[in-house]
Amino acid sequence: MTVRTAHAGSVSVVTIDRPERRNALDDDACEALVAALGEAGAAGAGAVVLHGAGGHFCAGADLSAVPSAAFLDGLRRLLDAVVALPVPVIAAVEGVALGAGLQLAVACDLRVAAPDSRFGVPAARLGLVMDHASVQRVALLAGHGPARAMLLAAEEIDGAAAVRLGLAQRAGSLDDAMAWAGQIAALAPLSVAAHKLALNRLVAAPDDPDVENARRRAWASADLAEGVAAFAERRPPRFEGR
Repeated sequence: MTVRTAHAGSVSVVTIDRPERRNALDDDACEALVAALGEAGAAGAGAVVLHGAGGHFCAGADLSAVPSAAFLDGLRRLLDAVVALPVPVIAAVEGVALGAGLQLAVACDLRVAAPDSRFGVPAARLGLVMDHASVQRVALLAGHGPARAMLLAAEEIDGAAAVRLGLAQRAGSLDDAMAWAGQIAALAPLSVAAHKLALNRLVAAPDDPDVENARRRAWASADLAEGVAAFAERRPPRFEGR
């Protein structure tokens, strides 16, 4: 089972359970997370905590099987499901939140980060490209300067810096995220749902065909195949821009 769901009062806990892959996402994990979020909503949760088993939030896309166009579509459905859930989703980030893991974390409404956790976008080391909405979220939360360093230079920041920048709202552990979720779940649900909807509408997902075409081109490139091969072989990649 790649995803586990538990309920603690009015809080639902969704756990990515692939510790042997540092909770990297594949097609099945994306599908299971969408189902788990739907289950939490159907169970009447007042808040959802999303975290990863084994000390890591999510290391990104699972590169043991080269990500495909189908994976891109599944990841988008997952991010949309997090945003569309009418209750707050809190990412409890320990270890790494990289690439698709960062996309998942910033799609959540709130983030609680362990001080030594790591946030980053290693896409340029692999030949990958994040979707436009995720780029927008990272820039709005962390600020344009830090976002440019993360996206263009593949730099990482730790959890303490994430809190200082506003990328994460609180420093702490899973227990801290659970306590905060319990406090939120006790608030007026219609008020919280209305505020979440209003906040989401302030940053409506961009729909720029040029950006999407550039992303699709990168995901279909020889450079991506080279980046994945180099990652598996533990050697520097040789990118050619094709």
